[in-house]
Amino acid sequence: MRKLGTMTVAAMLAFGLPAVAQDASTVVATVNGTDITLGHMIAMRERLPQQYQSLDDQTLFEGVLEQLIQQTALGDQADGLSRRGELVIENERRALAASEIIQRLADDAVTEEQVQEVYDTEYGGAEPTTEYNASHILVESESAAQDLIERLNAGEDFAELARAESTGPSGPSGGELGWFGQGTMVEPFEQAVQELEVGEVSEPVQTEFGWHVIKLNETREQSAPPLDEVRGEIEGQLQMQAVESIVSSAVEDAEASRPETQVDPAAIRNDALLD
Repeated sequence: MRKLGTMTVAAMLAFGLPAVAQDASTVVATVNGTDITLGHMIAMRERLPQQYQSLDDQTLFEGVLEQLIQQTALGDQADGLSRRGELVIENERRALAASEIIQRLADDAVTEEQVQEVYDTEYGGAEPTTEYNASHILVESESAAQDLIERLNAGEDFAELARAESTGPSGPSGGELGWFGQGTMVEPFEQAVQELEVGEVSEPVQTEFGWHVIKLNETREQSAPPLDEVRGEIEGQLQMQAVESIVSSAVEDAEASRPETQVDPAAIRNDALLD
């Protein structure tokens, strides 16, 4: 049976013992004199795939702790890291340090004033735009489209005709395209829609996809979205700009140089060089 220098928090709870005060330095196990802390466990849990994050707390706790105990025990049997391992650790440390400073500076770079300024610039003076709800029947020839118009004029149902005759992906849903704004559809289709009255059916319209018979179902005026609706998008935009500025500034300030020696680019695929 494995002997641990410290009883885990989960074990204490299982035995009805009071849990210790918990912070990142709380020791949850000791393996060969090496402490495993709650902080180690949290850091490992953060990087687990999503399916493990949904486990119940007890199962997750025991699983992560067992993994750390196994890794620590195995690590004690190793005679240091291989050169490959040392390089991996150096890269991981470099990447982690870069990620943390970028995240910290990017978060600090986004202020409420900046968010409001971007919103006012992009949406403040925007005029309401018209959105259209339309249906269509797509066929291969103008004569087929014209025949459909005649059948519609004779009283046949548009949606039923679309289900029976349309070659487009919207056919099974009665030709419904839902709501769309300007610039969404190809130009001949969009122009035809804009010229229709609600409930009206178009003449045959040709596009690169074939011939369309279009029915305008409804229109609506779409105003600028409220700030809270686009806040995430704006903050992401500001953070991206901040990151680009941070990276550029860091590289410009660094004393970076490349030796004259030419390295064959194919060498990057030669894993044997690490052995």
